[in-house]
Amino acid sequence: MDIVVSGIRSTGNLHLGNYFGALRNFVKMQETNTCFFFIADYHSLTTHPHPDDLHGNVKKALVDFLASGLNPEKATLYIQSDLPEVAELYLLLNMNAYLGELERCTSFKEKIRTQPENINAGLLTYPTLMAADIILHRAHKVPVGKDQEQHLEMTRTFANRFNRIYGVDYFPEPVAFNFGEDLIKIPGLDGSMKMSKSEGDMNAIYLADSPEVIRKKVMRAVTDTGPTAPGQPRSQGVENLFSLMKIMSTPETLSYFEEAYQQCTIRYGDMKKQLAEDVIRFTAPFTARINQLQADAPYLSRVVKQGADKARESAAKTIHEVREIIGFKKF
Repeated sequence: MDIVVSGIRSTGNLHLGNYFGALRNFVKMQETNTCFFFIADYHSLTTHPHPDDLHGNVKKALVDFLASGLNPEKATLYIQSDLPEVAELYLLLNMNAYLGELERCTSFKEKIRTQPENINAGLLTYPTLMAADIILHRAHKVPVGKDQEQHLEMTRTFANRFNRIYGVDYFPEPVAFNFGEDLIKIPGLDGSMKMSKSEGDMNAIYLADSPEVIRKKVMRAVTDTGPTAPGQPRSQGVENLFSLMKIMSTPETLSYFEEAYQQCTIRYGDMKKQLAEDVIRFTAPFTARINQLQADAPYLSRVVKQGADKARESAAKTIHEVREIIGFKKF
């Protein structure tokens, strides 16, 4: 049985893009793999979050994970900072990570461009922390998006370098878990190609959004003035609405609005109203479960403790063996 490790940053509520991009596949993976899923609160420190925001966002991510179907009895679900072994392996990997290769990381270059006032060591060494998260459990597979592929390649580099330096065959070389056709890309409401919270809350529909909020967001979605001739290409904003409807609505509903577009009789307001109701129907079970979980503090505490205990058992074994391989011995 393969060991699978994946994390999500503790940046608050999860949206439809997160769910279709990975979460629903995590639910499937936990049935046939040994899975470690964690909330990456250490990673969030690269943006200097306020203490209240940090704890609140961790709770939101935990609740959304559980509401999406992750089962703490089947998968190990834990908070990154609950494992001191993460920080120790991160430190040890940094000793054999070189400045040049870290500076060449695409995401680091992007951060230099977008947040020049906050280029901290955590951003520079993000790949080694990610590597520590993965190889701490000696993972075989890692579900990653396109933007994380370089980090996974660096994880393989660090794992192989450790094996080579110390003359061992200890860390497996983790590979990307390919979801194939199961990975659905959700477009943004602002006309962008990807639903993302980084573009603002109005661009993304969160699993925890109320019906009123969903209606407001969908009604503000970017469109155009409408087709003036049959066969006219759709603008990106309109194409995004049809893409969302293809996922959220019935085939009959989608066919109705596609025909209306071709006949130049489409009313975007009507389309948005229908789409909003279809999204509300889809998210309703998640919202109900989220509200239930948020009010059940004892259950969340049990889940977190159980996850930390299970994860620490795996992590402590790795750290004990790594320390012996490197040469740390008691007198």
